[in-house]
Amino acid sequence: MIDRYTLPEMGRVWSDQHKYELWCRVETLVLEAHAAAGRVPADVVEPVRNAPPPTPERVAEIEETTQHDVIAFLTAWADNTEPRSAAAYVHHGMTSSDLLDTALAVQLTDATDVLLAKADRLVAALRDHGLAHRSTIRVGRTHGVHAEPVVWGHRVADLAFAMARSRDRLRAARERVGVVAISGAVGTYSLIDPSVEVAVAEALQLKPADASTQVVLRDSISEWVSALAVIATVCEAIALEVRHGQRTEVRELSEAFGSGQKGSSAMPHKKNPIRSERIAGLARVVRAAIVPVMEGIPLWHERDISHSSTERVFLPDAAITTDYLLHLTTGLVENLVVDADRMRANLESTGGLIYTSSVLLELVEGGLSREDAYSLVQTAAMETWNSGTPFRETLRARASASGVALDEARLDEICRPERYVANLGPLFDRLAALS
Repeated sequence: MIDRYTLPEMGRVWSDQHKYELWCRVETLVLEAHAAAGRVPADVVEPVRNAPPPTPERVAEIEETTQHDVIAFLTAWADNTEPRSAAAYVHHGMTSSDLLDTALAVQLTDATDVLLAKADRLVAALRDHGLAHRSTIRVGRTHGVHAEPVVWGHRVADLAFAMARSRDRLRAARERVGVVAISGAVGTYSLIDPSVEVAVAEALQLKPADASTQVVLRDSISEWVSALAVIATVCEAIALEVRHGQRTEVRELSEAFGSGQKGSSAMPHKKNPIRSERIAGLARVVRAAIVPVMEGIPLWHERDISHSSTERVFLPDAAITTDYLLHLTTGLVENLVVDADRMRANLESTGGLIYTSSVLLELVEGGLSREDAYSLVQTAAMETWNSGTPFRETLRARASASGVALDEARLDEICRPERYVANLGPLFDRLAALS
């Protein structure tokens, strides 16, 4: 992922230097387990443990010759080991994927912990914003068309619960990717005792794989990437709401616009939803990772490496992008500008059409058939659409022409927006308890 969208903490998780530090740690833990069991000389452990990790530049230089990154790493690390002879017992009984998949599990769980902390903050920001606007009346829209009165906090609550569920899916996926596989060339423990895998897993606070061939099957990693994609897409749903709300003809919501900020190189008046649009664009990047990573599940027999190049690109990029998306979206919510007056004006802009559902039921309860009541209300509503005459006036005229008596006091009661949101109390109680 390009530096523009890489935050320092997550960038560190996926850096080459950190990767080689993890490789050193995994190899050292394996060596310690061998030594504790008496399978290798005990005096080789300390020199290996003290050997500094090789630099990415040195590994790359050796790989130009070996065309094998693990061998290049082992050679470079051995060059840093004093005495170098101690390095002979490094990688004892292992295959490359024992190292690669175990270190990757650490990277995936570390990345997940960074993401979960940011997701917690976003859930809290959505919760608090929703509660702050539990009484902010606005018009609900279906198909982009005004429907019935709602409150802005209700829409935010929906998004808060969605993000909480998405976070929880990622937390569950963390458990499944956090597995250690140190089982040898085809996963049979032919040259390494299963106790080594258990010892390394305990030291890394992970779990031994239920089974592995030369690799861990990629179903769990695919689940992890899918969980990231859902998080990214919920971020996009939040951003889409803001993008719509910031349209000139709507103007109910807007991103914060800082002093000195510019919206257009040509049009000085512009205040564009650039953060929301960036969220929408980057969510596509995360979703794009699902299929390539999932295609790493079917490999030839005990292993091929068709998954490797894909994962080197998509796993860091998906994690780094999701991390940035959570950061962006949290800032969007925490600094969102809500124009309650404009929401109210938009709600009233259709001359009362938003109350047709209540009027329909009132007429049915007054004795009309649903078909007759629907026809009367729809005819009056279409006249309002076409002429701009307030709905109560067109309704009154149509009812009179049809011989239907209207209870004006009752219509005053049911044509209040607050009536439509009176039953949302339990929802906001659930939102207040969200963590």
